[in-house]
Formats: sequence, structure tokens, C-alpha cells
Amino acid sequence: MPFGLFIFLAVLAVITAFGVILQRSPVHSLLALAVNLIDVGVIFMGLGAVTIGFLQIIIYVGAIMVLFLFVIWLLNLQAEPGLGGHLALKFFGSIGAAGLAAELALIFSHAQPIAQIVRIPSDYGSITSLGRMLFSDYLISFEVTSLLLLAAVVGAIGLARRIPYSRTAGRGERMAGTPRSRRPRVYPEQQPREVRKAVS
Repeated sequence: MPFGLFIFLAVLAVITAFGVILQRSPVHSLLALAVNLIDVGVIFMGLGAVTIGFLQIIIYVGAIMVLFLFVIWLLNLQAEPGLGGHLALKFFGSIGAAGLAAELALIFSHAQPIAQIVRIPSDYGSITSLGRMLFSDYLISFEVTSLLLLAAVVGAIGLARRIPYSRTAGRGERMAGTPRSRRPRVYPEQQPREVRKAVS
């Protein structure tokens, strides 16, 4: 891969990653994440890991991101308002960001020099080696992850599902889990004159 193209893709990946955390709309955030994953997949292809790049795009963008997008549309999530005066959220968020930055700096400081990096095997990242590792060493982790994703989607839909009111229920009865319907109270002086004469 040409160095200029790599720099362009790396900058695009950083910009879209910031777009994921800075967007207020969940749909826009998810679309930025999809672009970021596509960009990372293209970087993998450019560095020689064609299989990993295609799996990155097909699985994450073509399946998981589309699933998340359908869940967001199903739940009808709106843009979150600004934090405003929630100083505690800003404080703990700043502490978490500082901790992640310190961890990243620690990882980079303990990284091995380029001259000491061991050359990877020739079949690394191929479909054969990937399938062998996925269905032997990481089979349980793979299945548990799929079950966790399924449970998260079902739980989100179950929590956000609104049960409609029953039209046949009595005046004092209501459906479980739904608030009691409130009708605006109309005072006698707010009624038309014809209605007040008929009542009187």
C-alpha cells in the first residue's frame, strides 16, 4: 500500500471514530461507525490481510451494524439532549478518558522496536488458518458472543416495547406496565353555552 494512501485512510479512520462519539443522533453515530469499520477493512486489505479485511466488512458492516441500525429504528431513538449541568457525568467521563489515554501511552511505551518484531507465518490470516482457529480454539468465545448479541437485541426490544391500551378494559382497569390514561378535565365555565343550558 502506498504511504500516502495509508495516511489518508488512517486520518479518515480517526475522523470517523470521533464522529461516533461526538454525534448526538444514534443513527448518525452508527453510520460513522460503519464507515470506520469499512475503512479499517480497506487498511487490512492494503496491508496484505485480504481475508481479514473482507471478514471485517462482511460481518461487522454487513451484519452487525445493519442489525443495530434496525434496532435503533425499531426503538425510535431520538437525539439525546446535551449534558448541561451534569457535572458528575463530565467528571467521571474525563477520568475515564484520561485513564484510556494513559493506558494507550503505556502500551506504546512498552512496544517492541520494529527490528525485533518476529516475522509472521506465510499462512497467517488465510481462510484455512482462520477457520481452524475459529472452530477449535475460539469456538466457545464465538458462540457466547453471538448469544450475547442476540440477548442484547431481544432485551432492548423488550424493554422499549410499549403495550397499547385495552379498549375493552373497564374504567378503573388498565394494562400492566402502562400508565393510566388522563383526560383533560373540562370545567363548566369552559363548556359552550348550549351545553351548559342543556345541563342546567
